[in-house]
Amino acid sequence: MKKINYLIMLAKIGHFARAAEACHISQPTLSSAIQHLEEELGVTLIQRGQRFIGLTPEGEKILVRAQRLAADWEGLKQEAALCKQQLTGTLRIGAIPTTLAISPLLTEAYRDVYPNLMFQLFSYSSEQIMRRLDGFELDFGLTYIEDPRLQGFKVLPLYQERHVLLARQPELVEFSTQLDWQTVAQLPLCVLTPNMQNRQLLDAAFREAKVKPNIVMETDSVFALYAHVRCARLFSIVPHSLLSLIEMRQEVSAVPLHPILTRQIGLIARQQNLDMPIQQAAWRIAEGLNLQRRFDALIDFIY
Repeated sequence: MKKINYLIMLAKIGHFARAAEACHISQPTLSSAIQHLEEELGVTLIQRGQRFIGLTPEGEKILVRAQRLAADWEGLKQEAALCKQQLTGTLRIGAIPTTLAISPLLTEAYRDVYPNLMFQLFSYSSEQIMRRLDGFELDFGLTYIEDPRLQGFKVLPLYQERHVLLARQPELVEFSTQLDWQTVAQLPLCVLTPNMQNRQLLDAAFREAKVKPNIVMETDSVFALYAHVRCARLFSIVPHSLLSLIEMRQEVSAVPLHPILTRQIGLIARQQNLDMPIQQAAWRIAEGLNLQRRFDALIDFIY
């Protein structure tokens, strides 16, 4: 299995030295292992030059099988651990940026039941999540689920996010308990970058209101949004789920928007005949969570 994993890592990183470092071996050891694998299979897997060029057409086909074999081997180890009532392994989750802040609610629930689990959490776009699920690089995706490209994936709805305006308390004196998009468009806004789906959702809402927003800053970090609201006296529009983890000091408040802007968030996974035990266990735990009630309670008092 080591040689299989070396091939997968080399294809992922695309550089012999960095792939060897990621595998905690020397570059000559990695090169030798790949050559031995080619000899065993009787095909050339790597296009060789002074540096890594890529996989051969045969190598691309072998890689798909190798990824599936590595996933099956990990599942076999997890099954053995489950037989000993000690489920172990690493759960790999890809999350769109606006859901990163709520991911601890999932990992905490998983660790309460299976304390020996480890986690890898990555920030990706929805498209990257789907691609990495197909490539066996992720176990779950935490993303928008109202996407026609999700046909063929397992989907578990978790909550309907509702957007609110995040503002410093002194600025709220002149506001009512609810703001329309025309009013919000006039405020100095800090929003996510145009390539991100959450920003595209906001752009659509402003277009629907027939207004152009006053965007002062763009960032790819949700935490930077909060920092600039609190420290630079800007405003931002965020999903209400973030209120559970953003430190809501006295000078920062959330104000409802009208019309309400919502989007469904959930878990997605590959459709396969036999899920790994770690995936089965984590999916069952997620099914028992009531995130909607938890998040709605954060803003119900301001409606």
